[in-house]
Amino acid sequence: MQKKLTRILMLLVVLVSFTSCSIIEGIFKAGVGVGIFIVIAVLAIIAFIVSKIFNRNK
Repeated sequence: MQKKLTRILMLLVVLVSFTSCSIIEGIFKAGVGVGIFIVIAVLAIIAFIVSKIFNRNK
């Protein structure tokens, strides 16, 4: 009985750890997508500001 309980417990630990890794992987993938979007948005804002500054001087 003790061996069976230990095996079931180990199986649950392995399953939970793999599930947790999948969740963390999903979060990081979403984080990369959001990060790329933010960088592109910031670069667009900087380009807009720079173009307005240089157009004002002409």
